[in-house]
Amino acid sequence: MCAQVEPAEHDEARAWWLRTLLVAQAPAPVFAALRDDSREAAEARQDPVAAIAFLVGVALTLLTSQAASFADDPARAGIIIPVWLFVAGLLVGIVNYWLAGGILHLALGWLGGRSSYRQGRHVLALAAVPVALSLVLVPIRLALYGDDIFRSGGSDSGSGAHVFTALVACFGLWALVLLAIGIRVVEGWTWPRAIAATALFGVLVALVDLALGVLGG
Repeated sequence: MCAQVEPAEHDEARAWWLRTLLVAQAPAPVFAALRDDSREAAEARQDPVAAIAFLVGVALTLLTSQAASFADDPARAGIIIPVWLFVAGLLVGIVNYWLAGGILHLALGWLGGRSSYRQGRHVLALAAVPVALSLVLVPIRLALYGDDIFRSGGSDSGSGAHVFTALVACFGLWALVLLAIGIRVVEGWTWPRAIAATALFGVLVALVDLALGVLGG
């Protein structure tokens, strides 16, 4: 019996890696699979979800002012940037996955949603795949500007920076569209209700970010 169960679990885990690759172009059937919130189903998708969370963390770290001026501080001269990105991205990914997932679960609950906290986290992670995909811009920026992308006032400033900012914004908008689709499919809601939930989530995230900024400042 165990020999039969293990291949089945392996096949389901592999299926989730494939779904992760497909969510950007065919999101509805991928999010529909999240309706199964059993322990076995959740374990099958935990590895791709964790990978997305980490890559999103790296992408978000690169958007911070600390990343844009990392090489300005002489005290950081001995720190290898890829190592710093890995550590910072891991921490940012973990915090955003659990915190933002909780905020999404709260927003859905306020609007009558019945999905679990775990489903909310997984919907958010899969919807954030475009944010992870925005990392494809990093090699292009490095080829054009070198390590100036980690220095303030470098050659990457000006019109070129605006172009990449616009491209990153497009990836972010793509993620919001996927989030609305995911909410609609998992909750079985109408489009207006799913869009309202997405907007409420965005407002709550902005408020939490503002509060953290005030406390940190």
